[in-house]
Amino acid sequence: MVCLGPLAWLIWAAFTDNLSANPIDDITDTTGRWTLRFLLITLSITPLRKITGWTSLIRFRRMLGLFAFFHSILHFTTWILLDKFFDIDEMVKDVALRPFITAGFTAFVLMIPLAVTSTKKWISRLGGRRWQALHRLIYVSAIGGVLHYTWLVKLDWTYPFQYAAVLAVLLGYRIWTAFQSRLASNNRGALREHL
Repeated sequence: MVCLGPLAWLIWAAFTDNLSANPIDDITDTTGRWTLRFLLITLSITPLRKITGWTSLIRFRRMLGLFAFFHSILHFTTWILLDKFFDIDEMVKDVALRPFITAGFTAFVLMIPLAVTSTKKWISRLGGRRWQALHRLIYVSAIGGVLHYTWLVKLDWTYPFQYAAVLAVLLGYRIWTAFQSRLASNNRGALREHL
C-alpha cells in the first residue's frame, strides 16, 4: 500500500486541482522520479542486508523491483498517451534523436525482462546463474534512468546528481565486495598450494 502512495497522491492532486498549470509535466516528473527511487531502493536491499545482517529484507526486493517497473509503465504511458498522443513517428524520432529519451527508453526496455522473469518458476527455468546474470540488467537500467534524468534537466542538476551519487555508492559497494571476494578466493587458493 505504501508503494502505491505516489500514484494515490497523483490521483488525489488531479481530483482536487492541486496539479500545476502543466499537469502532464507533473505526472511525467512524479512517475519518473518514483521509478528511479524504487530502482535505487531495490538496489539498496542487498547492501543493507549484508551490512545489518537483517536477512528478511530480501523478501521485499522482488516487490520493490516490480513497483519500479509499475511506475516506469506509468511514466512511459504518460509519454505515449498524454505527451505524444500515440504519434508513433514522433516517438521514434524522439528515441533516435534525443539522448535523454534514448537513455530513458533503453532503461524501460531493459526492465521488461526483469519483471517478466521475477517469479520463482523463471528462476528454475533459467537456472540460478543465468537468472542472476539476466537480473544484473537492473544496474544498466538504473544508470540509464540517472542519465535520462540528468540529460533532461537544463538548469538545476541538484536532484539528478543526488540520484547519481546514491547509485555510485550502491554500485561502488558491489564492485568493492566483488573485489574483496575475489581477493579472499585467491588467498585461499594460494594457501592450499603452500600446504
